[in-house]
Amino acid sequence: MSTFGALNTAYTGLVAARLGLDVVGQNITNANTDGYTRQRVSSSGIGAVTAGRFSTGAHVGQGVSIDGIARLADARLDARVRGALSIAGFSDARATALGTLEKSLNEPGATGISAQLGQFWAAWGELSNRAGEPASESVLLQQASVLVNRIASGSRAAQTQWSEVRGGVDDQAAQLNAAGAEVAELNARIRSTLASGGSANELQDQRSRVLTTIAGIAGGRVEPQSDGTVTVFLGGNALVTGDSFRPVTVLGGGSMATAATDPVRLEWAHHPGIAVELDGGSLGGALTVLAPAETGGTGGALAETAASYDALALALATQVNAIHRTGATADGTTGHDFFVVDAGVSAAQGLRVLPTDGSGIATGTPGAGGSDGSIADAISGISKTDGSPDDLWSGLVTRVAVAAQTEIRNSALADLASSSAVAAQQSNSAVDLDEENMNMLAFQRAYQGAARVMTAIDEALDTLINRTGLVGR
Repeated sequence: MSTFGALNTAYTGLVAARLGLDVVGQNITNANTDGYTRQRVSSSGIGAVTAGRFSTGAHVGQGVSIDGIARLADARLDARVRGALSIAGFSDARATALGTLEKSLNEPGATGISAQLGQFWAAWGELSNRAGEPASESVLLQQASVLVNRIASGSRAAQTQWSEVRGGVDDQAAQLNAAGAEVAELNARIRSTLASGGSANELQDQRSRVLTTIAGIAGGRVEPQSDGTVTVFLGGNALVTGDSFRPVTVLGGGSMATAATDPVRLEWAHHPGIAVELDGGSLGGALTVLAPAETGGTGGALAETAASYDALALALATQVNAIHRTGATADGTTGHDFFVVDAGVSAAQGLRVLPTDGSGIATGTPGAGGSDGSIADAISGISKTDGSPDDLWSGLVTRVAVAAQTEIRNSALADLASSSAVAAQQSNSAVDLDEENMNMLAFQRAYQGAARVMTAIDEALDTLINRTGLVGR
């Protein structure tokens, strides 16, 4: 290598060290930027070039080549984070819905249906001992009205929560479509940048954040492609391919009643009738909560709860009316109902008390006299029979409580798993300021060293060019 070639070797060192300092500065500047992945200069030594076939002696290399700026991400850790967030999103959606549902039951509590049933049966028991007394009859009618209103309000709470979750599904589908469109746009920009020889590290960071959002909403799978783009799959079908995006749409009833025959579902907008199969995410969890009630009780939690309120109302009306019809009212007639369920609405919200005063209450058997309270006593004992309204309500409370606690535990475990996955990802890709400071010192020294080499070579060339031949003059 000539002396002038040595200058170029030193120059490549200056360029590499300066670029290293630039990258360190970029890392330090973005140390607190969410989703930023640290970068490193990728370099390699330039080999020696021999002068010719008959060249002899040792040959030194020609400096350093800058191969690129590497983005220090780990695809395996990124996939682990997306998978953990998919499970966490699914579990969190179900845990939130079931936790809210459990609170709406107000059990145990003075305002819960269990307490109201107890007071209702107690009012019948009190009336059996004081048949015909207006005060006892008034207490019974008041307590019956409170119980009916509590059942109706519980049913409405379940339906209101269903509508809220339904609205959330529409919002999440819109977010999923927006994220898919953004990934497609970033794919196009990344592919173009890489094809022109540029660095797309920051664009890839943006895309990684959006892919994480998609995973939290709908789960899915990501496959990197050779041109720098990624393909995003939902249930085996592509949401994003290259710069193409396929939107999804939410179909199904807008209310719990209409959803019973037209379930809420996610379909591909470009292929009507083809369902989007979600394997996780908050959207997948919400759809399971919105599912219609099933015969075996395996449907969506909210619809199943509303159906249980209806079953409770029907059981209460049926069992009380069956005994009440056999008793006689104040005018001596029989066959009177105490409860009635209005047609055209759900049983829970259509249940109402038929008597408006004590004259419509049958407390005793026909012909036994106005002081007979045997019918009232029999009605007060319904709570002790198998299949009573109390048993139905207790079963509902137990099912909801067990399901809620199970989902809450699953959600806590999923959150721990996602936190662990994110921590592992950050330990690999996040900026370490101590490490960057060390790298900054190393590149600074390298720059100074390369500059000193250039100075030494420059001095040698000055001696060779300007001082050769001057000796002896």
